[in-house]
Amino acid sequence: MLKYFDHLTLAVNEVDAAVAAYARLLGSPPTWRGDHPELGTRAALFGLANGLIEIVGPVAGAPEAEGMQTWLAAHGEGMQALAFGTDDADACTSAFRERGLRATAAQDGEARSSDGATRSYRTVELSTRSTRGLAVLAVERADRGRLLASSASDPSCAEALDHVVIRSADLDAALASYGTGLGLRLALDCVVRDIRMLFFRIGGVTIEIVHDPNQTAQDAFGGAAYRVRDIAAAHARLLAAGMAVSEPRAGAKPGTQVFTVRDGTCGVPTLIVRDPSRD
Repeated sequence: MLKYFDHLTLAVNEVDAAVAAYARLLGSPPTWRGDHPELGTRAALFGLANGLIEIVGPVAGAPEAEGMQTWLAAHGEGMQALAFGTDDADACTSAFRERGLRATAAQDGEARSSDGATRSYRTVELSTRSTRGLAVLAVERADRGRLLASSASDPSCAEALDHVVIRSADLDAALASYGTGLGLRLALDCVVRDIRMLFFRIGGVTIEIVHDPNQTAQDAFGGAAYRVRDIAAAHARLLAAGMAVSEPRAGAKPGTQVFTVRDGTCGVPTLIVRDPSRD
């Protein structure tokens, strides 16, 4: 059903400024830029080895952009949606519904690149009742391979998306939604520093769900982490780019190192990770 991680969407007010910020953060330019005319949005895709980071924002003055503008007014810039890849959107809808999730029928979508060429895809959206308030969808697309990046040649640059954090007050509901419903592989259910955490894995990306009683009836996105092959070089590169970063430190997983990026992330709590076990 779900075959891989497709993309993480970040909603922003100014796409050009956000693209410049993420080119500095990740160390590479976007692999695609264009717009979604029916939505009144502009967008860019950054390709990593295991998924895409989508930057999306409203087109000024476009009537179709009202939905995006409303979302930004309510939430501010930050993580907006999580998408997984499928080879068959119609079958995905059927499987979701059979597993008790509320899901739309597959919907056709189109994106127009800066040179006028179009890309098509199909999406299945889960009801926020099934995801405790988060936007989660499945995407069927034929051009994913052309959008992804090969392994970063510069070890200071982001090679892959390591993990995405979700905060939830009900981890049993998360087990039902992400495990039984979506069919993601549960790699670990454990307690870390007195906090229960679930680790689901798909396509080399970890979905980390952390118990947070403050989330009450709805879950919230909690941040993202990018993997590099040389954390000292990554730290030096971001400092040279004028970004505020913490000092590298030992990660929670034995053998890893991390540092925090404190600005230039469009409101997304962000870590840079070095994990030799995942080379």
